[in-house]
Amino acid sequence: MVAEHGGGAESERKAAWPEAVSHGPEEPSGGPDGGEPQVPSPQQDAGRGATSDTADEAEDGHPLDSDAYPDGEDLPGAAGPRIVGIAGLSMPYQVVAALALALVGALGAVHLAMVFLHVAPSNTLTKQHGEAIDEWVYPEFEQNWKLFAPNPLQQNVSVHVRAEVAGDEGRRTTPWMSLSSEDGEAIRGSLLPSHVDQNELRRGWDFYLNSHDSENRPNGVRGDLSERYVRRIVMLRLSEHDYGGTVDRIQVRSSVRSVPAPPWSEEKISTRPHYRVLPWWSVTSDDLPEADAPARASRASRAEETDK
Repeated sequence: MVAEHGGGAESERKAAWPEAVSHGPEEPSGGPDGGEPQVPSPQQDAGRGATSDTADEAEDGHPLDSDAYPDGEDLPGAAGPRIVGIAGLSMPYQVVAALALALVGALGAVHLAMVFLHVAPSNTLTKQHGEAIDEWVYPEFEQNWKLFAPNPLQQNVSVHVRAEVAGDEGRRTTPWMSLSSEDGEAIRGSLLPSHVDQNELRRGWDFYLNSHDSENRPNGVRGDLSERYVRRIVMLRLSEHDYGGTVDRIQVRSSVRSVPAPPWSEEKISTRPHYRVLPWWSVTSDDLPEADAPARASRASRAEETDK
């Protein structure tokens, strides 16, 4: 019956239907002869859909929604997200990091509280713990507002010292030596000047002046502290010089000279220096650098034995 209708064999009938051809990137999107583009049959769409669904299914058989996992970081079976920060450390390192952060936070809170109590008006805490607050703040964290005052500082202040030296030839007094000039020489021309050269002597002298009256008498609990601070600075500087003997006494003074007016100003300002001379201070082992204190104590003990 098939032969009578001229249909031919079954394989011939299948060949009569055009097969779908997969076009490469170099072929046009139209049909094989440049006509209308071929439209996939529903059977082909169903076949491709089944293949895609099979690829997108998870291990449990449920399809995956790509919108739910935009970065692929939470895909089932994939590696978890990368953990950064302290949580990414092992437990011992997490404990060390937590302790370090807690210590830094505690020190910061204590420092802020000390500075706040220092600048705050007098209250119960400052009256009871004023000495502890001052020891924390001075001299490194002292609050200085001279730069922002209505009339900023317009003077050059120099600190001088002379010493009474006991040597083999007897006692003698050295000439006045400018400690501020030494600091200026160390700072001048330096790209990275030392904080010590810039501020140690200057802030120490301001500390002394603010805690003493015009007669060099202490006006508060900081008087003795400021005097010991200045004495140690002076002896530290004198230890860098060889005077051929032992420094038994020192005397400090300040030279205050007003900054001259600019050329375009008609203001008349006297630039003559004004001196403030402190009394002589006897040097003790507490005033010396740590390296010189044992030697002075030994010499003092020998001197006492000789006198006996």
